[in-house]
Amino acid sequence: MIAVNEATFQREVIDSSLPVLINFWAPWCGVCRLVDPLLNQLKSSRLQDYKLVSINADENFKLANAYRLTTLPTLLLLERGQVCDRIEGFRERDELRYALERLSQFQFQTQ
Repeated sequence: MIAVNEATFQREVIDSSLPVLINFWAPWCGVCRLVDPLLNQLKSSRLQDYKLVSINADENFKLANAYRLTTLPTLLLLERGQVCDRIEGFRERDELRYALERLSQFQFQTQ
């Protein structure tokens, strides 16, 4: 997973030719620790066509504010800079796994 900040966001996320799954997290967030292993597991099996990035919300307040984060962790799926899906409010591993599997079946429109 690529660590992204405000300085690299445009290049790594907005300008990406692949859909981007952003993991907004913070060091103090216990549930956030569940996300990385599941994303890495799904990346190898189902999310090959996505770019996975990680953003520390505490260190990148402008991005957290721009995407109106209300809870952590929050996962955003962007394609061509536009938010296509948002996953937030999960409290356990199975809930997150289900949401990510649903997301991995998301079909993008080609233009």
